[in-house]
Amino acid sequence: MIVVYIYNKCSTCRKAIGWLRERGIVFDERPIRETPPSEEELRIVLGTYDGNIRRLFNTSGQDYRRLGLKERLPEMEEAEALRLLAANVNLVRRPFLLAGGKGSAGFKEEEWTALVES
Repeated sequence: MIVVYIYNKCSTCRKAIGWLRERGIVFDERPIRETPPSEEELRIVLGTYDGNIRRLFNTSGQDYRRLGLKERLPEMEEAEALRLLAANVNLVRRPFLLAGGKGSAGFKEEEWTALVES
């Protein structure tokens, strides 16, 4: 099953949903603010990125800057970073895709193609 967490006001999220629909791909769309990804789902996507926790963060967001995460994140323990993401959905890079035990944070066509067609 393919699950996509989105924020309706996010243009990249809308583009990703359109991309999936154009290809006739069946997916479960979830509003990220109302039903955020769990720590386990965050961990699945982290595994896709070989533990590069920064790839899960919305580094252009106000909360990221306000919390000083550019400086703090390199020294942060993985478990703490995952708890922070799970507790503050604004920090999660969107759209957030889960497919076949792997996932993607953000929309990159090549990544999504590999995930949804495998």
